Amino acid sequence: MTRPRTQRRPVTQRLAGLGVAAVLAAAAALSGCTTAREAEAKANAGATATCPVTGNPEVKGAVRIGYQAIPNANLIVRDRRWLEACLPNATITWIKFDSGADVVQGFGSGSVDLATLGSSPATKALSAPLNVDMRVVWIDDVIGKAESLVVKDTSITTIAGLKGKTITTPFSSTSHYSLLQALADAGLNPGTDVKLVNLSPDKMLGAWQGDQVDAAWVWDPVLSELAQHGKIITGSDVTAEKGHPTFDLEGATGAFVTANPGFMETWTAVQNHAVQELAANPRAAAQSIAVQLGSTPEAVTGQLSGYLFPDARKQLELTAALPKQLSATAEFLKSQGDVDAVSPLKTYADGVYTDAIKKVA
Repeated sequence: MTRPRTQRRPVTQRLAGLGVAAVLAAAAALSGCTTAREAEAKANAGATATCPVTGNPEVKGAVRIGYQAIPNANLIVRDRRWLEACLPNATITWIKFDSGADVVQGFGSGSVDLATLGSSPATKALSAPLNVDMRVVWIDDVIGKAESLVVKDTSITTIAGLKGKTITTPFSSTSHYSLLQALADAGLNPGTDVKLVNLSPDKMLGAWQGDQVDAAWVWDPVLSELAQHGKIITGSDVTAEKGHPTFDLEGATGAFVTANPGFMETWTAVQNHAVQELAANPRAAAQSIAVQLGSTPEAVTGQLSGYLFPDARKQLELTAALPKQLSATAEFLKSQGDVDAVSPLKTYADGVYTDAIKKVA
């Protein structure tokens, strides 16, 4: 895989000065690699995988792919090792991120090539002051009730009932965006009517058990854990119905996309096959996702109902409307002081890469 430089080199040329060991070391540092994860990686390295689409042995070098603990087709790809099978001469390294904000930082620092992030952090990346050279290359899912607001006090039944309470969500995430929209619709102001606390999902359970927060807007598996000791009162399906849809996306640096069209086409074909697997073999797909989440197929099946997973043909329709939706998201984020300025619509349009999707569709 060609690492983007000031001067581009052919896709098939190997990286100079960036060996596999260095890539793996960087991945370990970013992901907080544990002994268990290393054991998993070693076990998977010896596993046999079959490419489900037309492979591309011409792609060579290293690529760093970021993922999150979100139940979607991307985890099927990782579990089945389809990329490794379809790109036999490339070195694929998977790096776990806890939030889209972390992914945006990874893009900015040049430590990841392609990764999962929500539409809100993607919008921030494409807006001032960040102005990250990033492309949205795939829509993982349209978010529904999979991201929701859970309250500890079960007597609270509306957003308005949270006045004076403390709510946690990962800032700059799609959940944060939906929460701000819901608060605005309820006439509540962050910072005055409610207190917002920025926590990554892995920190929420401890804060919840320690009575440091009263409510949380988040996704599974943390959402389900908190809901066992509280009640869900609204979700991103409701804010979407009110004109504020959110998405989980796959983004990549602009330089990487430009330098590696062959990789992008194969990667997109694999993603599309995984979405088709979700539709055709939901039980097997849930099993793969459960392995990656450390969950059960039954729990994953329940979580998947909170999302819509578009295939490549549906992607063409959704990506056509995406620039305006990103711009609308930026308008709202600016009103909240989360971005300095809304970029021109052309910036958001240029930030959506559909060449590979068109070929696959």
